[in-house]
Amino acid sequence: MQKSVTFGLILPNNEKYDFSLKKVLPVIRLAILHVENNSAFLPEWKFHIQKRQLNDCSSTFGPLSAIEMRHDVQVFFGPVCDYDLAPVVRYTGASWGIPILTSGGRNSVFDNKTEYSLLTRMNGFYRQLADVVLDILDKFGWSIIGLIFSDHLNQKNLGRSDCYFAVEPIVRMLVEKRTGSAKKSSKPPHYKSFDEGDPSADFRPLLQEMMGHARVIVLCAPTKSVRRLLLAAESLGMIDSGEYVFLNIELSARSEKANHNIWWDETDSAENNTKSKKAFESVLTIRPRTPDSQQYRQFSDQVRNLSVNEFGPDFGVEYVTPEAASFYEAVLLYVTALKDALRKGFSPKDGKEIYRLMQNRTISGIGGNFSIDVNNDRHVDFAILDMEPTTGILREVAAYLGTDRRYIEVPFTEIHWAGGRQTPPPDEPKCGFDGAKCVSVLTTSSIVAIVLSILLMIVTVVAYLSYRHHKKEAELAMMTWLIKYDDLKFGGKDELRRTDSRQSLLKMGDNVSVDTMAMGLTRKQIFAPTAYCKKQLCAVKKLNSQQIVLSRPLLKEFKVIQGLTHDHIARFVGACFDSEPPCLLFEYCPRGSLEDILENEELELDWMFRYSLMHDLVKGMAYLHSSELKTHGNLKSTNCVVDSRFVLKVTDYGPHCMRPAETEEEENPHRFWRRKLWTAPELLRNRSSPSGTQKGDVYSFAIIAQEIVYRNGPFYLSSEQDRNMDPMEIIRRVSIMESRIPFRPTLESSAADELLIVLIEKCWSEDPNIRPDFPTLRNYIRKLNRENESGNLLDNLLQRMEQYANNLESLVQERTADYLEQKRKAEELLYQLLPRAVAGQLIRGESVKAESFDSVTIYFSDIVGFTTLSASSTPFEVVNFLNDLYTCFDAITENFDVYKVETIGDAYVVVSGLPVRNGDLHAREVARMSLSIVEAVKTFRIRHRPEDSLRVRIGMHTGPCVAGVVGLKMPRYCLFGDTVNTASRMESNSLPLRIHVSEVCRDVLHKFGTFHLELRGQLEVKGKGIMVTYWLNGEYKDNNIVISMEENTGLSMSAPVIPHDLNAKLSTSSGFHSPAASASSGPLPFLDDGVSPGDSINSVGFSTGFLMANGLANGAGDFYPHRDD
Repeated sequence: MQKSVTFGLILPNNEKYDFSLKKVLPVIRLAILHVENNSAFLPEWKFHIQKRQLNDCSSTFGPLSAIEMRHDVQVFFGPVCDYDLAPVVRYTGASWGIPILTSGGRNSVFDNKTEYSLLTRMNGFYRQLADVVLDILDKFGWSIIGLIFSDHLNQKNLGRSDCYFAVEPIVRMLVEKRTGSAKKSSKPPHYKSFDEGDPSADFRPLLQEMMGHARVIVLCAPTKSVRRLLLAAESLGMIDSGEYVFLNIELSARSEKANHNIWWDETDSAENNTKSKKAFESVLTIRPRTPDSQQYRQFSDQVRNLSVNEFGPDFGVEYVTPEAASFYEAVLLYVTALKDALRKGFSPKDGKEIYRLMQNRTISGIGGNFSIDVNNDRHVDFAILDMEPTTGILREVAAYLGTDRRYIEVPFTEIHWAGGRQTPPPDEPKCGFDGAKCVSVLTTSSIVAIVLSILLMIVTVVAYLSYRHHKKEAELAMMTWLIKYDDLKFGGKDELRRTDSRQSLLKMGDNVSVDTMAMGLTRKQIFAPTAYCKKQLCAVKKLNSQQIVLSRPLLKEFKVIQGLTHDHIARFVGACFDSEPPCLLFEYCPRGSLEDILENEELELDWMFRYSLMHDLVKGMAYLHSSELKTHGNLKSTNCVVDSRFVLKVTDYGPHCMRPAETEEEENPHRFWRRKLWTAPELLRNRSSPSGTQKGDVYSFAIIAQEIVYRNGPFYLSSEQDRNMDPMEIIRRVSIMESRIPFRPTLESSAADELLIVLIEKCWSEDPNIRPDFPTLRNYIRKLNRENESGNLLDNLLQRMEQYANNLESLVQERTADYLEQKRKAEELLYQLLPRAVAGQLIRGESVKAESFDSVTIYFSDIVGFTTLSASSTPFEVVNFLNDLYTCFDAITENFDVYKVETIGDAYVVVSGLPVRNGDLHAREVARMSLSIVEAVKTFRIRHRPEDSLRVRIGMHTGPCVAGVVGLKMPRYCLFGDTVNTASRMESNSLPLRIHVSEVCRDVLHKFGTFHLELRGQLEVKGKGIMVTYWLNGEYKDNNIVISMEENTGLSMSAPVIPHDLNAKLSTSSGFHSPAASASSGPLPFLDDGVSPGDSINSVGFSTGFLMANGLANGAGDFYPHRDD
């Protein structure tokens, strides 16, 4: 087996420390050389070093280094810094079993070896300093002292200073000693601290305070700070008087050279250096004793040589401090204990056994023997030094032997006391610090004067109390809060204007002045009554009592609530008892109750806003509980009102005497039990206390906070089976615990901040003693709202108003967008009902006057056989059929410059040329539209009768017309004139799938030269007489006929019947020829069309061979009966 042991070094690589790695590593290497080459130890074993270099003391990287090395090392040397050492010692003692030897850990916390086991302190501990100071005090008969020490006051991240830990056991042991002694036990040590990192600290106020408490002052601070403090003491005359002595504690040992000119500062003036030297005459310095033997000097030389070899010639240890040297003796102690453990059969990994073998033993060290006590701590020696006035050099005048725990004086030396004193100064002035010990003998006249003064004082106090009592009685009798009914002005037109929808709300039939009423599922709200009192708008709370007895308790309570003044308490204005019913008046808050705010879904509440509301409520309740009123007793969200600045205020807080205990249900049970949702369970069980309790108010706050979190009303339950639970059942389950878990509203961990969830659960705890009070809640809510809650009231108000403005702005934008969308839809609908130009005039508020148009073309069409079709169809089928057909027609009209006038049953009316004139284009647009409709009808299928073909007849006429809007309700754009009637006659005398055109319309179409028109002949038109009419058969385009009625109808062409006198005219002028001109003629099957059956029409042919249908052959099919005009 390989005989080797690995040492783990955890030290900072910062040379400002006496225990830095470069100062300690050569010491440990020298100790390893010694034990490996000395037969008294373990010469056959090899000792290795594994080190971790830390830039500085670190409570993070120190423990991490130990964790990294724990599997490779058998012992740790270091860490030294307290905050690094503590976690490492806990790890080693709890699970690793690795002993730790260090020069640190002098803090009293490490005295507990149960928690910090396996720790060996090689450089003493601060409790020894307390022993030294107590021995010095006993030596000179001092018992009253003061302490001044440096600390990290402005750098909390650095933790406590070493001086704090050094002074702490001194204070503790002095207190323990005075507790067990009757002498001066009532005067504990007075101590003050100052910031160690403040180079410009003024010590004068600190010393002036200390002069009133102690004359023996213990100092612990860096040397420069001590020098500045002593200069301040000299300026206050504390040095020349010789009445003060300073005990300066130095935590580290110094070389002999450091004792020279400790008072000197080369950067300061010669005058201050002289004063500093004089001030140091009053100082006794206590520091760890520095070895001064030949053996220690040889040891220092060997360490210096190793340092040069290890780190180069630039780094040579000039003086090996006891802190660094203690690691040499730590190696010797560990190897000695390891040797004993190996002899007993243990291995280097048995750290606990090796640690036990280091206890309570003495071995030879550098300067002689050193001892480790039963607690594995080394007792070090201390030196007491005094400055020689002539040379200014510190010299040792006494010593404290740590092992023997006794104070010894150095022979042939004596202490030089400041101010020329030959003896130590007393620790207390002759008359005491407050002069109480010097009481002079009183004369008879003085005694008489004192007695008379006392009697006069008693008489004055009695007179004052009597005056105060009578004044209070007079104030009660004055009843300044009482308001006459004549002083109130209720809502007249000129006296009170109700503000939109933001008034205080009142629940119908409730005793609460600002409650809200939820009427059914719509949650409609009614407004609370308001009145003006002395030009101030107030909320009115009506009382159920008709007669009010003004008892003394009631008067006192009115006086109390009248005096309540706080930013988060709705001010009590007064009471009116000569009204019916009597009423109370409170400050009016226009934003309504908190319940209104929470139920307003249009108002966005972020968590900053919600925390602000909670914070306002908690602050108001904290003030209320600290007042004479003590409790609210009826706290709920409807009793929390919000003013115009969005500041929450508590209302309806009294008087308690006028709040009767509710013992019977009201006429409305739902409302009765709903009001109790905020009531604490212990108050539900005991209804005899209308004033409530403070813990009950905290429970009510929890219900309100849950209401703020979820915004779903009070006592919101998320589960499906409980969501619609009746309030009476909720109250029953809250007051009667059916299980160990009390019944409470839903509160999920993800609903809000974890701290808020915990607070709410504590506030509605079943045990009232667990519920926190409102001052405690205020601190917690302030933490939640810390980012938004500043000390400036104006900032808070501006934040709230800014959020409300942002919310209002988004709401306005949303409403504006909705309005614009609805406006667009309304305009589109209006454009469908009226022409766009006319609709525009109506939208702009202009009057629409009737207008005459010289030339327009009007289109009429209807469905052939509609009466028969309607009779054989259901009304729904007829409606669906017409909707499909007119939707098709509407789509066609969109492609032409026409305006759809109306549809009446199966009639479809269109016009072109109005309201926007288009010259003669109106005839062309209507003609083309008519041809498109005929084309579309060819493929149209009736849904409920797909086997039937649809046939329409069309009539067109051109002429003058008057158009205008008729009516105020459902206004219609109507056409007037003979042109309308004539167009209707053209339609009624048309044939299925044919376009019947008047002669005037034919003349306008002829101007375009593209339409194929066929003479129908003279026709007897009802109300018009004989008219010459035409058929529109199609339109030419590039020498082709665009639409052929033969193609549309699918009917064979037969010889039409036309007047003989027109045949020649048509044949020569139209460019058509009739290949069937000699064909036999026959009658057309017209029904009531005004043409005699005896008339004959010659067919007209087209030169390219296309035939245009101007009639239907006898075998083409049956016609539907023509409608009756």
